[in-house]
Amino acid sequence: MPEWLHAGGWGLLGGAALVVGGAIAWFVPVPAKVVAGVMAFGSGVLISALAFDLTQEAADTGGLVPTVGAFLAGAGLYLAANVLLARRGARHRKRSGGQQPSEAEQGGSGAAIAVGALLDGIPESVVLGVGLLGGGSVSVAVVAAVVISNVPEGLSSVAGMKRAGRSARYVFGVWSGIAVLSGAAAALGYLALGSASPEVVAAITALAAGAILTMVADTMIPEAFERTQLYTGLVTTLGFLTAFTVSRLGG
Repeated sequence: MPEWLHAGGWGLLGGAALVVGGAIAWFVPVPAKVVAGVMAFGSGVLISALAFDLTQEAADTGGLVPTVGAFLAGAGLYLAANVLLARRGARHRKRSGGQQPSEAEQGGSGAAIAVGALLDGIPESVVLGVGLLGGGSVSVAVVAAVVISNVPEGLSSVAGMKRAGRSARYVFGVWSGIAVLSGAAAALGYLALGSASPEVVAAITALAAGAILTMVADTMIPEAFERTQLYTGLVTTLGFLTAFTVSRLGG
């Protein structure tokens, strides 16, 4: 199998986890506290993978200063895009309560939510594709982090979409499309950076990591804290330690 196709498969796997979470939320009445708890756990998993598998590796390869710069650039780019989407109704795209606006309440919010969900998934997919460059292999911890975090992301977001009156065609069309585009992003990331230097790959990794961390803090943790509150820190810590353990065992 060509490596670019291999990369696309990993991206598709991460995107498929969103569809799984969405299907659970659509067909099963999951308690809000359970959704929030899983979201907190997923946040911890992602934070651990960012710290020990992405940012550290980028710094070891590309140097501390370039990594810091790229990380901040990723955070800034995500923030700018998120601000624009928030003004169009996508601010609460991962919230499971009644925060998401319906199309009647804010026209165009459905499209904005779809674009926002894609924005959240692209950095993760790029990281999965880039991991295969230079004959490398995808980090087990990173794959686990993406899959474990995407299930509650899809679950929470679809619960909110359902409350806002979105149709099943819209909901599963959005998440299925994002799964396919996630696979495409991973494959394109591999193809576009196939001849890039290790330093450039490290910078792209740090850029994606900065965007992912900003996404976690802005869209996942607020949903987790609203329901789990005082237990959010503990559940997030358990997610962090789980991913850290997987990373150490995998290494």
